[in-house]
Amino acid sequence: MAWNMGLMNVVARALCSAAFCASFQLVQAQEPAPLTGPALAQAFGAREQIADVALSPDGKRIAMVAAGPGHSERIYVMDAAAGAEPKAILSASGEPQHLSYCYWVSNIRLICKTNDVQEYAGWLFGHSAMIAVNADGSNVQSLEQRRGKNALGFDFRGGQLVDLLPEEEGAILMLRSYVPEADLGTLIKKDDQGMGLDRIDTASGRVRPVEKANRDTVEYISDGHGHPRVWGLAQRTAAGYDRAKITYSYRVKGGNDWLTLGQYDYANDSGFNPIAVDPDKDVVYGYEKVDGRKAVVTYTLDGSLKREVVLAHPQVDVDDLIRVGRAQRVIGASYLTETRTAVYFDPAYKALAASLSKALGGQSVSIVDASTDENRLILRAGSDVAPDRYFLFDKTARTLSPIMSNRPLLDGMALAAQKPITYKASDGTMIPAYLTLPPGSDGKGLPAIVMPHGGPTARDEWGFDWLPQYFAARGFAVIQPQFRGSFGYGDSWVLQNGYRSWRTSISDVADAGRYLVSSGLADPRKLTILGWSYGGYAALQSAAVVPDLFKAVVAIAPVTDFDTLLSDERYYTYYRKFFPSGSEGQAGSPARNAASIVAPVLMFHGTLDQNVTVDQAKLMQSKLQSAGKRSDLVIYPGLTHNLNDSNVRAEMLQRSADFLLAAGK
Repeated sequence: MAWNMGLMNVVARALCSAAFCASFQLVQAQEPAPLTGPALAQAFGAREQIADVALSPDGKRIAMVAAGPGHSERIYVMDAAAGAEPKAILSASGEPQHLSYCYWVSNIRLICKTNDVQEYAGWLFGHSAMIAVNADGSNVQSLEQRRGKNALGFDFRGGQLVDLLPEEEGAILMLRSYVPEADLGTLIKKDDQGMGLDRIDTASGRVRPVEKANRDTVEYISDGHGHPRVWGLAQRTAAGYDRAKITYSYRVKGGNDWLTLGQYDYANDSGFNPIAVDPDKDVVYGYEKVDGRKAVVTYTLDGSLKREVVLAHPQVDVDDLIRVGRAQRVIGASYLTETRTAVYFDPAYKALAASLSKALGGQSVSIVDASTDENRLILRAGSDVAPDRYFLFDKTARTLSPIMSNRPLLDGMALAAQKPITYKASDGTMIPAYLTLPPGSDGKGLPAIVMPHGGPTARDEWGFDWLPQYFAARGFAVIQPQFRGSFGYGDSWVLQNGYRSWRTSISDVADAGRYLVSSGLADPRKLTILGWSYGGYAALQSAAVVPDLFKAVVAIAPVTDFDTLLSDERYYTYYRKFFPSGSEGQAGSPARNAASIVAPVLMFHGTLDQNVTVDQAKLMQSKLQSAGKRSDLVIYPGLTHNLNDSNVRAEMLQRSADFLLAAGK
């Protein structure tokens, strides 16, 4: 088929075989003819081609989870050599099953994770599963704990990889869910319940229990060589509800007893959150607040729990550990100021990362996977004007070979620079933001979009972003405010989060629009707002709070009413901490204030959205229509929160841009 041939052509195209860092240059595609109309929306709306890529232990094969037609995915396997032809070995329709990622467990076998959403009694439940498959597509096996016909309940957690066991061919450590079983009228029963840690031979399916199932177990962290060293147990109320706290224990090297490590509260991101164990240093790496900001911290696992702050930053969170190899060895960490900065603890990788970035014209480079000996690496490189590309780097040969462009439809297209800026909020606080202007524009009197991010436990990050890039290509100035309530800047910036502190967050979002107008960048008659998830909430609530500022509103999968949301999440009680209630909740709910909205509204939502149910958008549409407002709601059956379908995204982009450009006319 045409899509598959396109994939093979990109993979087969030689990039450069000169000695590394000698005269390496990217081979640029010939600049394409300018795209317009639906073709432009299709180019930007197309899903990323690669969802995941993995390298075999010997470094000779590559597996890719790649986008297929519609919202399907396929797993391709290819030789890691020039001119190799990818072979599709497995597929998922996306209706509703999706393929997430794969790992090589031997040179001939993979394990892959699938996800889907099912509706039961009007509720949406996510289900994950792990499967094993040979590199030629044969011998597909489920790695889930098998359920008998007499199972006394459900558990939708399909399993979690804990350790690839690099010293063992084809075996893994996996956290798996157990459900008790009983045969009425007999003495036959199985009492195991919860998550248990098992060693699984992925070829034969043989299972050996390593840690007994426990209903409160949520995590094990191994040392990368088969030894579970950290254990996480959920805290629950007497009624069984989640308290949003995990109690962690650890084992000393060679020991059997579990000792107290600490507690992590994921509702307010406090305490120690362990991530990885280094068996050589005998420490556990994790995140912990230092002066109100997340830092990388280690604790020794020798019984002393000696603490060391490995990396902290005075302005932002250190939020990402850099790991490499089949044992997932920690080699560094990174933080995000205006752009992301990596700090390598390993001197050899520090030098390598600098050389690779230089060879790729200063693009940001990250390590995706490595062979067992770490001689061959899969890299991802990109920037704000260069969508991600994947490469295979051979240390011995010192060559860098292309695997695939993540957005081939944009290859050679002139893209817009994403510029970090600050603007002044109404109380004088300087708010960081990203500004994207149309390529070649003088930046004066433009149609403009304020684009608040989702979350709110998130922030935007410098780099290629298909949403602002598309609208810049359509002639808009786009500002992405990192309003107070955003994560990544420490506790003092988060406040209570963007929902409970909505008055401050929405004020900062509105001030981003005022900045565009006062600076002359935006035509005030063509100032609009667009957001997704929390961003959709912020767009609608901004239109209700400052009705004369924005001339049109697009909200994708928005939260619209807190009382309804709290009812939807009644089984996850810790979520209540995120949302205001009572009179403050009503004042902060766009659906309760639809009558205040003046601008026309366009909304999009998928019916299988677990993050924000489609009922939120339906309620908003009902309230707007009852108030006699101009509004439209587009519902996509069978799609989840991210609307993961290229044609749907293209349609959404085209329709949104046309709608926003009509503002003020």
